[in-house]
Amino acid sequence: MIYSTWRGYLYDFKKKEMIHWFLYVLIGSAFILNGAFATAQTTHYEKKQKEEKIIPAAALMNDYLPMLEGKKVALLINQTATVGERLLLDTLLSRKVNVVKVFVPEHGFRGTADAGAHVKNAIDDKTGLPIISLYGDNKKPKKEQLKDVDVVVYDLQDVGVRFYTYISSLEYMMEACADAGKQLIVLDRPNPNGHYVDGPVLEKQHKSFVGMQRIPVVYGMTVGEYANMLVGEEWIANAKKLDLKVVPCKGYDHNKRYNLPVPPSPNLKTMASIYLYPALCFFEGTVVSVGRGTDKPFQQWGHPDFKGKSEYSFIPNSTTGASKPMYEGKTSYGKLVATDASKAFEIVDGKLKLDAIVEAYKWYPDKTKFFNNFFEKLAGTNKLREMIEKGMSAEDIRATWQPDVAAFKQIRKKYLLYKDFER
Repeated sequence: MIYSTWRGYLYDFKKKEMIHWFLYVLIGSAFILNGAFATAQTTHYEKKQKEEKIIPAAALMNDYLPMLEGKKVALLINQTATVGERLLLDTLLSRKVNVVKVFVPEHGFRGTADAGAHVKNAIDDKTGLPIISLYGDNKKPKKEQLKDVDVVVYDLQDVGVRFYTYISSLEYMMEACADAGKQLIVLDRPNPNGHYVDGPVLEKQHKSFVGMQRIPVVYGMTVGEYANMLVGEEWIANAKKLDLKVVPCKGYDHNKRYNLPVPPSPNLKTMASIYLYPALCFFEGTVVSVGRGTDKPFQQWGHPDFKGKSEYSFIPNSTTGASKPMYEGKTSYGKLVATDASKAFEIVDGKLKLDAIVEAYKWYPDKTKFFNNFFEKLAGTNKLREMIEKGMSAEDIRATWQPDVAAFKQIRKKYLLYKDFER
């Protein structure tokens, strides 16, 4: 049609129609120019968005590669240590960094081992590098394991919960590096639960690998901030001797939600499970299943004896990261807390809510067998069990630890690297 119109104007030299033709060209050009300007604006906006996006420290290679030049490097990493879609190990080797060994935390190098399962030393098939487990009998690196190392790089995606053991491995590595005179570089990553602080503060007599410091269950810090606090407060042995360097993230603050690109462990498969984990993990110290061996671990809870209390049910079966799960092959009845991440985020609402475990305790017929000895390690106190047994409400229980949380926040704020949450 445009071609026909053009032919009509070409063969018709009337003055009026020539004016129309020029107007047509002029208006068309204006539309083209306007479109080009709009495209330029969009490109500028997209560029700005890209600049403002959250970038973990591992991707900011210019900030730490100079510290690795000419050094023998060890890594404390797992499958979450990525630069884009590539493992940090592969990225550093491609940059000719002299990586000599890899230390790994709970769940192993690929993040597939069961919680609590013994992780063995190995040789990486792809690189031929030794992989040294820091879970099991060798939680703290030995001096001989650091003898051929100049610097250790820590890069693990944490979830900001005291009993998630990656910060325990961090603490032991910090002490080992201080003892051996080795530099430790922490490549920081955002904390998906970094927007609040809540939960009982650990009491010294309940210290264990699932709780090593006097902090709340949800402590609202990145691993970099936490490492600085361990040094600054001298909560680790030989803190003043440690040569610690923290490489911060870019574009992150404690008000921003961050979706993890890689599951941090085999039973935290979704962002919904990561938001619900701080509260639902208490079930690990009870007879109630949190859905290990299903497609929704840490998003649901249940027990075979809850039949009649709820119509919702699930059946656990052995799977990667959950071999021989609790009540394998049996129907457990209970509740699905959330499947959607946004819904889970709203349910949590910046609080450690105990509604689920309080309700499950009421449902269980034999109260004397509901808890096991692991519960105190998770809670960091024996008071939580006592309050649940007394029949206190979830909100009344939560109110009891607020003075301790407020005191911790005063310490915490000294070590924040990013804008704090508005709460």
